[in-house]
Amino acid sequence: MLVMAIVLSLFAGRLVQLQGLDSKVLQAKAVQQRVQPEILPARRGAITDAEGHELAVTVEAREVYVDPKDVDPAKRDLVATTLARELNKPKEDVAAALAKTTQRYIPLARDVEPLRAKRIMGFKLRGVGTKETYRRLYPGKSLAGGLLGFTGVDGRGLEGLESAYNDVLAGRDGKQSIELGANRQRIPMTRSQREAPVPGRDVRLTIDRDLQWAAEQTLARRVHDTGARSGSVIVMDVATGRILAMANAPQADLNDWQSAPAEDRANRAVSEIFEPGSTNKVITAAAAMEAGVVTPDTVFRVPDHIQCADQQLKDAHPHGPESMTFTGVLAESSNVGTIMAAEKISSQRLYDMFRSFGFGARSGSGVPGEQDGLLPQWQTWSGSQRCTIAYGQGISVTALQMASVYQTIANGGVRVTPSIVAGTTDAHGAFVAAPAAKGTRVIGETTARSIALMLEAAVGHEGTGEEASIEGYRVAGKTGTAMRYDEKCAGYCGYTATFVGFAPADQPRLMALAVIQDPKKDHYGGAVAAPVFKDVMTFALKSRKIPPTGTKAPAMVLRPAE
Repeated sequence: MLVMAIVLSLFAGRLVQLQGLDSKVLQAKAVQQRVQPEILPARRGAITDAEGHELAVTVEAREVYVDPKDVDPAKRDLVATTLARELNKPKEDVAAALAKTTQRYIPLARDVEPLRAKRIMGFKLRGVGTKETYRRLYPGKSLAGGLLGFTGVDGRGLEGLESAYNDVLAGRDGKQSIELGANRQRIPMTRSQREAPVPGRDVRLTIDRDLQWAAEQTLARRVHDTGARSGSVIVMDVATGRILAMANAPQADLNDWQSAPAEDRANRAVSEIFEPGSTNKVITAAAAMEAGVVTPDTVFRVPDHIQCADQQLKDAHPHGPESMTFTGVLAESSNVGTIMAAEKISSQRLYDMFRSFGFGARSGSGVPGEQDGLLPQWQTWSGSQRCTIAYGQGISVTALQMASVYQTIANGGVRVTPSIVAGTTDAHGAFVAAPAAKGTRVIGETTARSIALMLEAAVGHEGTGEEASIEGYRVAGKTGTAMRYDEKCAGYCGYTATFVGFAPADQPRLMALAVIQDPKKDHYGGAVAAPVFKDVMTFALKSRKIPPTGTKAPAMVLRPAE
């Protein structure tokens, strides 16, 4: 009796401890074991072109996971073999995951197609499960790759617009909690909590998908044919500043971005800076003409070399002293003639004109990865640097900055801030347009029109840009050939070949720029980059149904009658 009383008192004490003193703690542990919290991923918004064609889209996927503790030890090898085959993973990796029997949830693969996940579940492997998720897909593969960027395994944007607009695209994940039994099946009639995910919003770009594709194809061929290191192309709407195409080559396949080198994932059109060369001469021309010291018909006696401080600077080709109008200087891209015009104005005036055109600062486009370029303060210019800057050496720009210069000239002297995002959708899916870009007058309309005519002469048969001419259209543009600074060789090695212009020249609608870095077969802008401009601009004019104006360019005097 005494022994029984002692045993029963121990039982009673234990019951008091379990049901009274420790009840809340034990109840909480029981709930923690039964309740399974789960994140409900939000569908990421799409990135589309200007017409709504999807450039980046989210599709349904499945995550395949294992519960090693629930896998039958006798069938562990079969499970490892089956999953390795279906998921295209090394069997050793799957077997290592199955060996972690103290864990209840180990993801093996994300971004699995629903049909494949259904096939896996059809094997009825104990301890193997799937759950709904999403994966990011880029239908165009490398199309606009450097601009779009990509997402990581967690679905967050890592580079490009995917990163810059992550807060808009990502939405907000939901969550739910349910009660599971020992076999990890839901306990009927138990409570559950669910907070629905909020899907991300779409981002619509100003890009024209077809024009983007054509620009990338043309550029890639030219980079390959010339043995160049890389290249970029930009097409803009003159009146609105909207970027219609921003192409780079080489470029990564966004569906397999991990396999591409970092430089091929970058948006070179805004991240790579280079010395612009002769395309920069229009700014010197604008500064001199706005100051009233030269006109298109001003005559210069131009030798093939000129002494600037301790440097003797030369034209691209040797020639004897010859009389040239300022139009001829620009059309034939004379370095010496440009220096002679720049000597008529102060360094500060020239510097201020560079700043007005947007050099030394980001364009305001919002394109991720954009660099400022390099524009030294005019007080620091050396004697020779003042001369070289006039024709585009000694300063550095991005392709977008130089494109903006020619958009300004084509637009009658009004610079419109470049833009890449047309708008986004709101919480109800309705499109909300981005604010109109700001316009700022940089030079007078008369100066802009005069320079446009001079640039037409540069595309004529006597100019350096004849390869950019388009049959039936009036085209204005400028070649550029600059020595290329390369950190790998710690100095100048190779060239940057550029052509930039607009059409129709008398009623500008579109401007385009092509820049080829370090071509091995020829290196002049007129031979290397102008054909790219021609092909891209021709496609753009036709696809956007822009007809020729039907007018003829006025005769421009390049050399006065002797």
